[in-house]
Amino acid sequence: MLEKELLQDRLALRRDEAHRAKASAEELKQRLQGLEAELEGARSEGKAIFSEMSRQCRSLQEEMETRSRQLEQEVRGLQVQLETCQREAEAAQREAKQALSERDQTLAQLRTHVADMEAKYEEILHPKAWCLQDSLDQLLAKLRAIKPQWDKAMLRLQARHKEQLCQFGLNPLDL
Repeated sequence: MLEKELLQDRLALRRDEAHRAKASAEELKQRLQGLEAELEGARSEGKAIFSEMSRQCRSLQEEMETRSRQLEQEVRGLQVQLETCQREAEAAQREAKQALSERDQTLAQLRTHVADMEAKYEEILHPKAWCLQDSLDQLLAKLRAIKPQWDKAMLRLQARHKEQLCQFGLNPLDL
């Protein structure tokens, strides 16, 4: 009997252990299902995040390509403007050089004219020493008469050259 009771106790213990093992197995199974559901949710969320990031990446690439094309067009436009400005600057330099050359020629002509006039006045003054006073008076009268015309001509010429130099962006005082 004692053996029977012992066996029954053992059997009861084994049943309890089996029930607990079944409960643990069931609990572990439920936990495993929960973890699998979480894993599936995480996978789904990961796929959604990957999909969104891929979409954003494509969108950024498209924006970058569009911006790159815009910048390339802008660069081409600026290069055309630069070439135009360079041609205009070269033309302005040529015109300024021409204006300076004309001014130098005019000044040379005026200097030659002044030298010729000085030579003529020398002739007037030196040959006749006895009428030096009369010659000087006549010369002074002629100089007084012609001085306003020369002053006007000189001012017009200076103004014209100054205006031409200013048109070419040059400061006449620097020359």
